Amino acid sequence: MRIAVDAMGGDFAPQVVIEGVVTAIKEYAVDVILVGNRPTIENLLKQYKYDHSKISLQHASEKIEMDDSPATSVRRKRDSSMVVGIRLVKEGKADAFFSAGNTGAEVCAATLMWGLLPGIERPGIATIMPSLKGNFLIIDVGANIDPKPIHLLQYAVMGSVYSSFILSKPNPTVGLLNVGEEETKGTDFLKETHELLRKSHLNFIGNVEGKHLFNGDCDVIVCDGFVGNVTLKVSEALAEALQKFLKRHLKAHPWSALIATLLRPSFRRFKKEIDYSEYGGAPLLGVNGVAIIGHGRSNANAIKNAIRVAKKEVEGAFNEKLIEAIKKEGIFIPNKVD
Repeated sequence: MRIAVDAMGGDFAPQVVIEGVVTAIKEYAVDVILVGNRPTIENLLKQYKYDHSKISLQHASEKIEMDDSPATSVRRKRDSSMVVGIRLVKEGKADAFFSAGNTGAEVCAATLMWGLLPGIERPGIATIMPSLKGNFLIIDVGANIDPKPIHLLQYAVMGSVYSSFILSKPNPTVGLLNVGEEETKGTDFLKETHELLRKSHLNFIGNVEGKHLFNGDCDVIVCDGFVGNVTLKVSEALAEALQKFLKRHLKAHPWSALIATLLRPSFRRFKKEIDYSEYGGAPLLGVNGVAIIGHGRSNANAIKNAIRVAKKEVEGAFNEKLIEAIKKEGIFIPNKVD
């Protein structure tokens, strides 16, 4: 299996990207194509000992910056590391693509170059988050901030299939993120979405409030990209703040510091459980290929785990299973996107 990786994408690229890739090829049965400035990549690779047969290079002379306009940069920077990497998948030279670069550009490039799966009108970004009972998936977290109810139904189908076949949760529960649990709550948009989900073949449990996100009672949370992105970033910020609050109070008294020393293994497990980098990247679902989106500030551990996520999605033949689920819902539409 070959994973194309955007070596130039991310706040700390290319150093941490290369570090994460080197670790990944040692832990997982994958080959990686590093896409980006060849001289820069070659120079950084000299710092590591690794199986040279498992990493190949594809030169790309341009880079899409974080503040570049997604659509404009994809059209104008055709030799950027992101566009070249996605092209490798389209040409069958790679099985999946990962980037921690400009999210909008990755969504745009994958959609334009690969097209969407039949029956899908808008792609959705899904991300896995920890809960009191394991983990849950939330979709969409940023691909589409102004969707229609039918798009949220499609997100729900995509999330349910991913949760079932990739996260190994049979018959996953699906909830609609709303301001109240009652069917009558929310905007007309949410009420219409609720009705579509209620009539679907999904294991829909109704509306879910924000206070219920982390209790683990719902496997797939559906929302529009604006709400999802805010929810994700607030959750990440809160997790980091909690760790800092904990450290502050443990250092406030000598006895606390002693207790902290004794509980250090527990604190390590706690940090690992809420660390976003442990969950890898966020799959872009609905496109006719496997694309994983990384956090802009991804560290080497996040890069490594994103490659693991890509590998699992390819091995699980996710897109084939998704097409079957879309047909079951009766929203199978011939795709017009090339």
